Amino acid sequence: MRLGVSGLAFAFALALVMAVGLTRYMTSMLVNTEPRDAATLSAVAMLFLAIAVRASWLPARRAAALNPAAALRNE
Repeated sequence: MRLGVSGLAFAFALALVMAVGLTRYMTSMLVNTEPRDAATLSAVAMLFLAIAVRASWLPARRAAALNPAAALRNE
């Protein structure tokens, strides 16, 4: 659990640093939004977090429902 949380925190920090570092490029793509707008950066980070949780939830739920002995027998 700690490894997952620390990896997520590292990825979030790295993405935030990259987003702030690419502000010159982003200004040409943003309309009526500042490149360092905290609300926009937070909203995008939460959107990506929700996508990652959604993408990993269903396979994890399926794997948790399997009988480990039956899964090993099939291998």
